[in-house]
Amino acid sequence: MSNEASDATGTKISNPFEMLRAPFDYWVDAAQRSILFWDVMRQRGNQYRDHLSETAPHVLDFAAELVIDGRTLQRPVNYALVRIVPPDGTKIDSQKRPFVIVDPRAGHGPGIGGFKADSEIGVAFKAGHPCYFIGFLPDPVPGQTIDDIARAEAAFLEKVIALHPEADGKPCVIGNCQAGWAVMMLAAIRPELFGPIIVAGSPLAYWAGVHEKYPMRYTGGLLGGSWLTAFASDLGNGKFDGAWLVQNFENQNPANTYWTKQYNLYSKIDTESPRYLDFERWWGGHVNLNAAEIQFIVDELFIGNNLAAGRIQTSDGVAVDLRNIRSPIVVFCSHGDNITPPQQALGWILDLYDDVDDIRACGQTIVYTIHETIGHLGIFVSGGVAKKEHGEFSSNIDMIDTLPPGLYEAKFGAKDSEAANPDLAQGNWVMHCEARTLDDIRALGGNDAADERRFATVARVSEINLSLYRTFAQPFVRALASGPVAEMMQRLHPLRLQYEMFSNANPMMAPVAAWADQVRNNRRPAGADNPFLAAQERVSNQIVRALDGWRQTVEKVSEQIFTTVYGLPALQAAVGIDPAGTRPLRKAVKSPMHEELLRTRIAALKAHMKTGGLREAIIRSIIYVGIGRGIIDERGFELARRIRESQGELTLDEFKKVVREQFFMLLIDEQAALSAIPSLIPPDADRKQALGLIRHVLGARGELSADDRRRLAQIDRLFGEKEDNEGEAVVRSARSGVRAKAS
Repeated sequence: MSNEASDATGTKISNPFEMLRAPFDYWVDAAQRSILFWDVMRQRGNQYRDHLSETAPHVLDFAAELVIDGRTLQRPVNYALVRIVPPDGTKIDSQKRPFVIVDPRAGHGPGIGGFKADSEIGVAFKAGHPCYFIGFLPDPVPGQTIDDIARAEAAFLEKVIALHPEADGKPCVIGNCQAGWAVMMLAAIRPELFGPIIVAGSPLAYWAGVHEKYPMRYTGGLLGGSWLTAFASDLGNGKFDGAWLVQNFENQNPANTYWTKQYNLYSKIDTESPRYLDFERWWGGHVNLNAAEIQFIVDELFIGNNLAAGRIQTSDGVAVDLRNIRSPIVVFCSHGDNITPPQQALGWILDLYDDVDDIRACGQTIVYTIHETIGHLGIFVSGGVAKKEHGEFSSNIDMIDTLPPGLYEAKFGAKDSEAANPDLAQGNWVMHCEARTLDDIRALGGNDAADERRFATVARVSEINLSLYRTFAQPFVRALASGPVAEMMQRLHPLRLQYEMFSNANPMMAPVAAWADQVRNNRRPAGADNPFLAAQERVSNQIVRALDGWRQTVEKVSEQIFTTVYGLPALQAAVGIDPAGTRPLRKAVKSPMHEELLRTRIAALKAHMKTGGLREAIIRSIIYVGIGRGIIDERGFELARRIRESQGELTLDEFKKVVREQFFMLLIDEQAALSAIPSLIPPDADRKQALGLIRHVLGARGELSADDRRRLAQIDRLFGEKEDNEGEAVVRSARSGVRAKAS
């Protein structure tokens, strides 16, 4: 009798037991991975309990020193300002502006802005900036409000400014996610405290979006408004459990929540557990908000959409008008973000301004960049994003601060062998800002008049339902939800329970650690060519597709319900919305006082067209040529910075003021501004050297275009010179002189 057998392909196998090797190896591997997986779940639960037992839990990967404890302020809050201690070997430039990172209080604890070396804090350190961090404790101070937090953050920034009197510019403040709108509100009230503002993944236009995408904006309407927020706060005895916010986030991607995240750990159990546990330490660090805080956020922002419209007032009666912000605003968003899509991150611009000239009239500079694929958390968590986008923002923050008013899109090109003057660009990328118009924002898509009426109807229905709840149900709920009951309900929240159940607090998990140790000592992973691993991947992909299909169906049905119910003319009319109205419902009104101030400012600029000297003539000339190309490149700014520093005449703020004045003069009356250039040039000025500097700065990004050369020839004539070979020699001489001074 033969001992040979054949496999499915007809290949003869000398030992028939070889046929069982693949399934047996996979079975051993799967069993071992299962034990190791549950041990990681046990570690996650223990980590969760340890994290919450800390006095000030956070996930910062950097040492920190307390500067101000918000609980000691006149209006105490659970926020604090800390100084981030630079890692060993990090060189900080005392003359560079400090960076202040503010993390979102949106269900999770603080620290994600400095979660790892490649983070917003890490790249700011790499660029030589001092860093500070604004974090918070898990529980709010009783009675604290959004107003109180704004006052505290203002006190924090005042302290940072006082600690860095030698800094060349006010602090750059980064607001991640929910912290973004808080930072913008404060900057509108106290603009003098801010340098450039970076809002990453931050919602500011809460109704905005496009159909068949980003379903979170429909949630308020589908739940009947904000009464459920008040109900949850009452069940918490005056506190709102941040775990509910985290659950809302997880509901947006059931495939990842219920399968992918865990499967990724299970399938890569030998390497994935450290990264998984690091992230879960933040993801499971739930925090609370006062009832008044969350109610303000939901009513005024997410459902009311009152921020961009200027309909929010502080407790002192001060209107929050984002047009009051005087610092450059950098908006970082992504097409892959289903929590804060580009429409919600940028739609406020359309609510506030009629066109780019309107932005300029307010003296504002807005820079935006849109990532193609990164998800919401990746905007401020991803190491790759930190090294590229955030790294470039940190390295070029002075350029951003000096940009003439207007709307720009930041672009990043690789710094390779084909890049011109790569020594003038920091990092591995070259950043430039391209001029944009409001049509570029509109091209992203957004609401039409019918959509606006639907969301306005939701806001009215929410007010009615909240009033009904407060009148008829709230007294009974508050009577039942005592402190112990609220604490028990919080502990039993599904998201909290999933950590507690698999910790050492559960006696059934006791033997898992010993089993896991045995597995690690006898680990037998299946070979990469094992066919059962491939089958496992196919099953996983099918599960993901099924869950994605379920999500898409739910989203489609939810949108249909929302648009049908809140699009009913009868319902709209019943709550006071004109069903046939076409007027924008959240457009910010214009101030007659601003119009008068603008006329006065224009008259003053016209009167000073001939005021200044060679410096103003050079800057005006560079801006004139640059306006035609519509692009401002970091290499040109870096060269201008080196020239400015080598001459030692202007601080950054003074340079910024001159740039803006010359830009506005050209904008108001280009011909008059150009005609005035000869009168600015002193008789004894070295005109050829001045023209050489102008050409050098303009040529930093590469060859000049035909339009650039035409405009530059006009400048040559205004300086009384002609472009010739001698002019080229001047350019080379200026280039070598600037490099020598810079080195």
